[in-house]
Amino acid sequence: MVTYKLLWVDDEIELLKAHILFLEKKGYEVETVTNGYDALDRCAVEAFDLILLDENMPGLSGLETLTRVKEILPATPVVMVTKSEEEHIMEQAIGAKIADYLIKPVNPTQILLSLKKNIQQKEIVTEHTQSNYQQDFSRLGMLINDASSIEEWKEVYKRLTYWELQLSETESGMQEMLAMQKHEANAEFAKFIRKNYMRWMQDADARPVMSPDIFKRAVFPLLDRGEKVFLVVIDNFRYDQWRMLLGEIADGFSVEENMYCSILPTATQYARNAIFSGLMPNDIARMFPELWVDEDSEEGKNLNEEPLVRTHLDRYRRKNSFSYHKINHSGAAEKFVSQIPGLMKNDLNVVVINFIDMLSHARTESMMVRELANSEAAYRSITQSWLRHSAVSELFRALAAQDCTIVLTTDHGSIRCYNPVKVIGDRNTNTNLRYKLGKNLSYNQKEVFEIKEPLRAGLPSPNLSTAYIFAMQDDFFAYPNNYNYYVQYYKDTFQHGGISMEEMLVPLITLRGKKR
Repeated sequence: MVTYKLLWVDDEIELLKAHILFLEKKGYEVETVTNGYDALDRCAVEAFDLILLDENMPGLSGLETLTRVKEILPATPVVMVTKSEEEHIMEQAIGAKIADYLIKPVNPTQILLSLKKNIQQKEIVTEHTQSNYQQDFSRLGMLINDASSIEEWKEVYKRLTYWELQLSETESGMQEMLAMQKHEANAEFAKFIRKNYMRWMQDADARPVMSPDIFKRAVFPLLDRGEKVFLVVIDNFRYDQWRMLLGEIADGFSVEENMYCSILPTATQYARNAIFSGLMPNDIARMFPELWVDEDSEEGKNLNEEPLVRTHLDRYRRKNSFSYHKINHSGAAEKFVSQIPGLMKNDLNVVVINFIDMLSHARTESMMVRELANSEAAYRSITQSWLRHSAVSELFRALAAQDCTIVLTTDHGSIRCYNPVKVIGDRNTNTNLRYKLGKNLSYNQKEVFEIKEPLRAGLPSPNLSTAYIFAMQDDFFAYPNNYNYYVQYYKDTFQHGGISMEEMLVPLITLRGKKR
């Protein structure tokens, strides 16, 4: 059993003997001193798990002692146990970052609760979270096995993400078990997509909400009600990252949370262009060839988003005024924030934010970034830090104050890849690690989802014999040439383009400012 060491500082320590005996019976080791100077001497030579401190002591006051203790042991929690109910003393103590403030007379249980909260919270939370996940494990397994609709798969993914976020805040060994369960879920999800995807492509009315449906289902109804809409598209934005963002902005917004299903390939050229145009990629290439960029083109794949939005509005004979903005850095975000009051004259303002996608690519190419984001939790943490400290945070605060509705979404997510799958293609084959298209692809059919008739899937077919293949779960495609180097370089990187819950089931959120 772990023993926790306490220092109790009080000039009337003799009157607290009963409390000290109670704590010692509970397994705490309690050292006592009667003044601030002795407390500082003890802190200089010994570490304590927590310090209980009286405010009203002769010589050095409790607040003065607190300030000096924090200089010696800045990470040690201090609980003030005092008769003082003066508000200014409470405020000074809180300002000095005390862990708790208890007013005498206190009963032993109050002190015990404060100790558990401030010393043992992480252990207690870990044990509680671990126990709850163990209880939910079997039920979640049944949900995975029984899921037969996109709504049921959304619920599976939400539950898995919930436990991933909960367990990542603990020191539980259950994270490995959860990772195995998530891997199993992605295997079943891939079967579900393979079974239903082509049927969805043939019947738009029977499919779930997908990339080309975002404007029709989430944006146009708001415009029809006369609402001013900001469509914010954060590139490569996963559901777990949305939950991190929610924690940052929840105070300012009322939130309506949903998900939609990205089309294949889950890549910007296809999925984001489908959002803005309201069309499947082949229809874009057929109807607006000047706006479609072929896979082998050196030109950027997302340079025509603003005209695609215009064609979308024109096809529906909508007269809505709109603006389009792309934010690649903080300077652009700051400029956009300054323009928000003027943009309110538009019915629709479309904003694309690229940071997370750039972070994903940087993690692949930079060993330093890979070290900084060496786990899912660290990757989320960097995303959260960016949201908290970049101008994007100011962007959301500014929008919260406006009489507008925000539709927040993404084009696709990404998955951390571990397992290489061999594929052979000619030199015209595209470079993406999660999907390939070409006319001479060689692969194991059992390891991929193949589409041999791209037009039926709404995809361009550069040649009559063009086929598309998609990686599933945490696989990535590797060429036999220089295979070991290729695998070593790309293993444990975040990729997108294929089939997984993380890539395909993505946030579709409606936000309205609470104070507007």
